[in-house]
Amino acid sequence: MEKEGCFVQSHARYGEIFPATLVFSAGLIFLGFVMDTPENILVGLYRIVTMQDLLITDYAYIGGVGAALVNAGIVTAISICIIKLSGDPFNGFTIVEMGLMAGFSLFGKNCFNIWPIILGTWLYSKYQREPFAKYASVALLATALAPMVSYMALGSIHASLPLGLVTGIIIGFLLPSLSAYTYRIQNGMNLYNMGFACGLFAMMVVPILTAFGDKPDSALYWATEYNGVFIIVVSVLCVSMMLIGFYGTGVPLWAVWAGYRRLLSTTGRAPSDYLRMFGAGPVLVNIGINGILGIAYVLIVGGELNGPTVGGIFTIMGFSAFGKHALNIIPVMAGVTLGAYGMHYTPDYPALQLAGLFGTTLAPIAGHFGWPFGILAGFIHSALVLQTGGPVAGLNLYNNGFSGGLIAIVLYPTITAIFKHRRPVLRDEDYYDLFEENTPIDTSFWRTHRSEADHEHMADAAGNRNTPRMPDDEPAESEKN
Repeated sequence: MEKEGCFVQSHARYGEIFPATLVFSAGLIFLGFVMDTPENILVGLYRIVTMQDLLITDYAYIGGVGAALVNAGIVTAISICIIKLSGDPFNGFTIVEMGLMAGFSLFGKNCFNIWPIILGTWLYSKYQREPFAKYASVALLATALAPMVSYMALGSIHASLPLGLVTGIIIGFLLPSLSAYTYRIQNGMNLYNMGFACGLFAMMVVPILTAFGDKPDSALYWATEYNGVFIIVVSVLCVSMMLIGFYGTGVPLWAVWAGYRRLLSTTGRAPSDYLRMFGAGPVLVNIGINGILGIAYVLIVGGELNGPTVGGIFTIMGFSAFGKHALNIIPVMAGVTLGAYGMHYTPDYPALQLAGLFGTTLAPIAGHFGWPFGILAGFIHSALVLQTGGPVAGLNLYNNGFSGGLIAIVLYPTITAIFKHRRPVLRDEDYYDLFEENTPIDTSFWRTHRSEADHEHMADAAGNRNTPRMPDDEPAESEKN
């Protein structure tokens, strides 16, 4: 009973991570000023905010590593304040948002081009007569299309600041409904749902721009001289996360380790809010370990640690609170590496470096169906992601999420029907539930392998919001018919 009580206590302490997000954003700004002079940082920030930001635009290459880190810190702080002031509950997906905003602020998002999209989503909430808290997270995720704002303001043949503002408002207004729909059809197998939604939107916009004489095209600004700096910065961050997880959450070390081992038994299928399920300690340990795995992957394939790849590592670390762990991301990384050689590329090709990191959006396939299918998903992703960037012309920062969504939609029903001998069904969870719930989830009665009777019991229990459905529970037969 004593051990069980300590485990429950770990759930109750997850809110203490919120101040850590403020420290994280302040730390990025501090590191930026340590690595460069204020004058150079100001010049670098000007270069960053005046870029078109089409994928791949490495802010470390454009403005220097100091300016890139300061921009990331500012954008992360803005995101934290939006979540806090809107009243959006703090849960595992909040950590995802921090990882995404910090990561992509190193290559594509800046403290100017995110605001029109956020404003558009705020207007959507007013139009629907609902609190902005319900859509604050969607507003931040929709900034995947921030390059479209920059392009229409600075790069288009019709470029003007008002045009960029209107474009961002339209994006923010339309993405909430689109992302809620795309979430269902991916069956929790693609963690970057907004990337898929933004990819569909960009695929529609790019031909319209082309018809009016515009020709947005992908870019490649790729720094190669910052390995030593970023190895130190990210490694220190990861080790700090693990130490805080083990010793700084007020939970016995053995309980944190037990929670982490239990976390590794999950598939990662969305929604898997590890912060609500296992508490702060195991999640922080998971964040640190996954970050180190990301660094190791880049170095093993002979890649470069720069704005985009560190952004990918930050994204993995963010999703370590919502679906990713060592056992379900390694098979996908391995599949991407194999695919690179199969296509007569090498894994250090810039787009494939990013595919190996961001391709872990398909981690639930490895967790749900097994590591061979994770390798298969990564293999397919390595080829598909190189082609999906063309139709969106570099305007969607979450291009790997777009590719991952296509793969999830194809692989999930195929594997389920052929290898599992079950009828594939669509999930019925509401996308906005990911952002609204912050109560701890009791996982003490969950088992890694359950019988059909257990599945039906869990499906019945899912009607009670205090006893949520396990992410991998399929609907009972009574629900299917």
